[in-house]
Amino acid sequence: MGLEGKKAALHNLGCKVNAYETEAMQQLLEAAGCVIVPFEEAADIYVINTCSVTNIADRKSRQMLHRARTRNPEAAVVAAGCYVQTALEKTHRAIEADIIIGNNRKAELIPQLEQFFAATGQPQEAVRCWAPEGGGNAYEPLQISRTAERTRAFIKVQDGCNQFCSYCIIPYARGRIRSRSMDDVVSEVKTLSQNGIREIVLTGIHLSSYGRDTGTDLLTLIRRCDEAGGIERIRLGSLEPGIITEEFVQGLLKVPSFCPHFHLSLQSGCDTVLRRMNRHYTTAEYAARCSLLRETFQDPALTTDVIVGFPGESEAEFEQTVEFLKQIRFYETHIFRYSRREGTRAAAMDGQLGEAVKAERSAVLSQLNAVNKAAFEARWAGRSAQLL
Repeated sequence: MGLEGKKAALHNLGCKVNAYETEAMQQLLEAAGCVIVPFEEAADIYVINTCSVTNIADRKSRQMLHRARTRNPEAAVVAAGCYVQTALEKTHRAIEADIIIGNNRKAELIPQLEQFFAATGQPQEAVRCWAPEGGGNAYEPLQISRTAERTRAFIKVQDGCNQFCSYCIIPYARGRIRSRSMDDVVSEVKTLSQNGIREIVLTGIHLSSYGRDTGTDLLTLIRRCDEAGGIERIRLGSLEPGIITEEFVQGLLKVPSFCPHFHLSLQSGCDTVLRRMNRHYTTAEYAARCSLLRETFQDPALTTDVIVGFPGESEAEFEQTVEFLKQIRFYETHIFRYSRREGTRAAAMDGQLGEAVKAERSAVLSQLNAVNKAAFEARWAGRSAQLL
């Protein structure tokens, strides 16, 4: 039985990579003849692309799966993505879904649904992404030809992570690094450009590692995307500070469409906390990368992520983070309260802090963020800038 005319609803949880994958799955459903409806409506198919970055994300994923089942008990409920992977391999939770699609298998959505409906609604479980040992290194063949945004498209170019930060479950959910073929990326960029997209954001689970498994690098990919034509602005997703070298930034300076916004993941401005987090740089190295960017570009936008309340973070360590943020003067700091994540090393660490302490420290950094943001915007007052 085909899928022609069946109503399908999708819900995305989590990061920009997940959002890209959800758009790709929607376009697969449309190509198969499905009619896309809002998630709040009755549908024949519900696809939830789940997230597992925190325990709260796990809970939201379970809630959305339950909500889909409640809306139409006869529908095919599809659970895809990171929560599926960690639930099956790390926490061994049951998943309330008819079809279970792990990471790296989302391109199999249509045949799995066809098999489900051909079996008159008997539950089918899709093959999981990879064995727990980490096998299965092929890049998942997903593409989009358009996006819901008018001028900007996020393009997934990389998957997986080898970093194993002590607080993070994602290497277990996404596996080892895998880079998308450069020709495949450029082909998608050309298609999007022809369909009206003028700005692209290259994104991945660990974007800085693009090409390490295929013998190329991120700078070459950026150049190829620029040379494809039709794209007026290229942005990058989150980067690790180690990628910011003289060669890299001088290369970016020569790319006409490159937009100098750098989101450099920090997490803490204290070296002892960074070591407990298993981050692979010091604050001095990080500051040097920021200085290099400011020496190369005129007022680049530097943004970052910071976790407050990491296990064992003392008042003195937190104050070091505050002083470091004052020193670097980010345009914007995304502040996260540490969330104890089952299955990570940090979850078993001593010195777990209470929510009141995390809230207090988060408030301090929020105030500092407002000051830094206002100062950056003030430097742009009176200037002309090109908008899309």
